Amino acid sequence: MDSTPQRDILLRPDRVWDAITSTPVDGLDVLVRDGRVAEIGHALPPPDTADVVELPGCTLLPGLIDCHVHLLDNSAETSPAAYQTLTAVPALRDLLAGGFTTVRDLGGAHLPLNVSLKRAVEDGLVDGPRIQAAPNILSPRGGHGDKQPDLTLRYGAQIGTVADGIEEVRRAVREQARADADWIKFTGGGGFSSTLDDPTDTSYSQAETTMLVGTARDLNLPCATHAFHDEAVTRGVAAGVRSVEHACLAGPRTYDLMERAGTFLVPTQYVQVYFLDRLDDDAFWEGDTLVRTAFRTYEERLREGMLRPARTDVKVAFGTDAGMFPHSDNWREFPTLVSHGFTPLRALRAATTVAADLLDRPDLGRIAPGATADLVALHGDPFEDITATGRVRRVMKGGTFVRTRP
Repeated sequence: MDSTPQRDILLRPDRVWDAITSTPVDGLDVLVRDGRVAEIGHALPPPDTADVVELPGCTLLPGLIDCHVHLLDNSAETSPAAYQTLTAVPALRDLLAGGFTTVRDLGGAHLPLNVSLKRAVEDGLVDGPRIQAAPNILSPRGGHGDKQPDLTLRYGAQIGTVADGIEEVRRAVREQARADADWIKFTGGGGFSSTLDDPTDTSYSQAETTMLVGTARDLNLPCATHAFHDEAVTRGVAAGVRSVEHACLAGPRTYDLMERAGTFLVPTQYVQVYFLDRLDDDAFWEGDTLVRTAFRTYEERLREGMLRPARTDVKVAFGTDAGMFPHSDNWREFPTLVSHGFTPLRALRAATTVAADLLDRPDLGRIAPGATADLVALHGDPFEDITATGRVRRVMKGGTFVRTRP
């Protein structure tokens, strides 16, 4: 076993944003020791054991957090589990190279494969962000998480983690806990990629929702609800979910309810824009008229709804639904939020301090003495040009530099 002490690293960017102040500060250095931030200050003298890393033209930020990803390729959900698990390896690599040092994977249809990915990253078997995992998406039969129902009807092969009624819901939550869940994710309503439901459908009754969230609470597990419209969001908030995913079709009263309840919102706006901006691209939609029709039907309401979060004081955490589009493009959520009225400060805090609060990781999402040394150097100043979030030069996770994109 190598007993050589890890060398300190002194980072010298042009400016540092610690996620606590409202603007970056020029001329600060950051000293990293034993995987944590040891010191921040102007012109810090390098210790004898330190490697000095110059970062000219760069802004140093805390490692970014994406609170809504899907690491596994859903199109491979009927493939062998080993193959589907391996489809996540490029996604993990792309996310980490893009400066996202922590992600919350909100589940797939079948088997708790993301829990194995979490362990593989922790054990150093694969490179990637640290993961908080909701093993599967709980759904009623015929709901958004009931995948490939034609196979169920013809062969009895159920693809999806489905549960109906109080007792099935309670059992499903306990099975997720047994699979080592960090989160419970459920479909409060329909979705745009569902074959059997509509985005304005409501999946679970209030009694089922309350039982689901209450069972999770008994097991010390927070809940996230997939919910686009008012009734689906309202039921989840009334039951005590920690986060609402999407809410793109919800109205002002529902946002007021989330704000009063202290519920986090993860708006996933880029994925909506990704599909809406391609509605007239026939080649893009070849063979997939279902999703195209759904987005065309709700286009006006979606575009209007995406302007709503910035006008509220709801706690907005950064999340992208990456996996529905290439993981390497998840940074585009930042300019999308800004285009819909968010200030760069609020957008960046959504992926740092607010996201860390959602995940209950106070050691992440900020640059402060004692914090975990997750750091990302961006070329440029994202407060002046938010697209700098797509120009990653160096990434550090837990005090160690990781490979970035060329």
